[in-house]
Amino acid sequence: MEVAAALAWLEKNAVPLDAFNDVSQRPGLIRAALDACATKLDGKPSAASTRRNRRSVLHNYFGHAVEKGHVTVNPVGTVQWKATKVADAVDRRVVLSPAQFSQCLVALSYVGRYEGRGAKLSAFFGLMYYAGARPAEALAVVRDDFTLPKKGWGMVTLARSEPEAGTAWTDDGARNEQRGLKWRARKEVRAVPIPPALVRLIQAHLKRWGTGPGGRLFRTATGGRYSQTAYNQTWDAVRAIALQPHQVNSTLGLRPYDLRHAAVTLWLNSGVPIPEVARRAGHSSDVLLKVYAGCIDSGSAAANARIDEALGDEL
Repeated sequence: MEVAAALAWLEKNAVPLDAFNDVSQRPGLIRAALDACATKLDGKPSAASTRRNRRSVLHNYFGHAVEKGHVTVNPVGTVQWKATKVADAVDRRVVLSPAQFSQCLVALSYVGRYEGRGAKLSAFFGLMYYAGARPAEALAVVRDDFTLPKKGWGMVTLARSEPEAGTAWTDDGARNEQRGLKWRARKEVRAVPIPPALVRLIQAHLKRWGTGPGGRLFRTATGGRYSQTAYNQTWDAVRAIALQPHQVNSTLGLRPYDLRHAAVTLWLNSGVPIPEVARRAGHSSDVLLKVYAGCIDSGSAAANARIDEALGDEL
């Protein structure tokens, strides 16, 4: 019944392919399609990467239509079109300092204190801040992914990702879809050294809550996967406790994903070589520099000191 309704809607609302062979209609039709690629359902601009992916799909779709003889030319390349620019680079104002994140870890113990809801996610948020894991990667870790020495640095091997796709879009009807790492082959892994602070968080988590089926670390009270809404709500509560009122109303650490941005920023500004930061983050070096250009310390303090000296200003 749902499939029939969807097909009926498509038949009523879809533009016939023949319309793209009409040179008078083609520009307006393809511009509308490209504008839709650059817009979210709420009317706001979509992310630059989303735009590129959607345009690529649209171009391939019409390429197939040309191959099958339904249209004479691929219309995507026939118009001058440029989407509203959306920043790809990370805004440094979202980056939490180590001291601020430590405050957040303390605040987690007060969120859902009696059922341990916040404390149960401390290691999850720690994986993003200390190991640069994406939320979907952190959710998917199991006990065997960790090397946890009694002292010093350990290791986490990020081997899979479980992004939230919705029950209608997964093969088994689950909310999360099991995939390989982002931008990587299905079986490719990323081994990331983890500092003692994260080793202790993981050890404390295992001691208190153990593991679930398959060695899974992070699971709800009913044994299921955490939804994006659930861990976002927990993080919102943490920010309200740990940060100053003006910081809560700012973009500082606004999303859990910003913890990953903080990790990469810390590595870059600690002098870790670019290729090693890129490897740990799961980026190429050129993408890393493009995305985090605004987060890299540029030596401004030293430059200001030289200018002060030249101006003769007294400090």
